[in-house]
Amino acid sequence: MSRQHGYDLIERIGNLLRAEARQAGAGHGLQPVQLQALAYFARANRYSDTPAALAEYLGVTKGTASQTLMVLEALGLVSKREDKDDRRVTRVQVTAKGHQLLDKLLPPALWRNASAELSAAAAQRIEDELVRLLRVLQQVNQSRTFGVCNTCEHFLREGGRKFRCGLTAEPLSIEESRLICREHELKTGT
Repeated sequence: MSRQHGYDLIERIGNLLRAEARQAGAGHGLQPVQLQALAYFARANRYSDTPAALAEYLGVTKGTASQTLMVLEALGLVSKREDKDDRRVTRVQVTAKGHQLLDKLLPPALWRNASAELSAAAAQRIEDELVRLLRVLQQVNQSRTFGVCNTCEHFLREGGRKFRCGLTAEPLSIEESRLICREHELKTGT
C-alpha cells in the first residue's frame, strides 16, 4: 500500500464516522465538537478534566472550548465546579444525562456494525496497528499522548489493587487508572 493510499483510507474512514456522529449529535442539538468534548470528559481523569486540557486534546482554542462547555452545561450534559485546591481551575464532570447520551450515540452505529463484520483477530490487528500509528503521529507532532493512565510511564502498582501516580505521588483508584490523562507519557520501550 502506498503512503498516499493509506492516508486516503484513513481520511475516508474518518469522514464516514464524522458524518454519522454529526447526524447523531444533530438529533440532540449537538455539533460534532460538542459531542467530542462530551466524550473526552467522560474518559478524562482528575488531571485532565479542565477546559484547558479539552482545548489541547481537541486542538481548538480556549475560546472554542469555553463556548462548547457552555452549550453542554446548558443542555445539562456536564456540570462545572471550582477546584477545591486552586479556585482558578474549573473541573468538568459529565452528568448522568450526558453519560446516557454517550451510551446511545458512541461509538456510532456504523462503527458497531462494521466491527461486527470483522473477526476478533482481525479487529485486534487493526486496533494494534492504529495504536502504533497514533503513537508515531503524536511523536512526530510532539504532542501529548493523552493515553490511558495504566499505560503510563508514571503509573505505579503498589500491590493488589493499589496504584499511585509516580508524577504526583497521589493514590489512584482502579477507575482512575482506566481513564485518559493529560500528563500521560508512553512507557519506555512501547
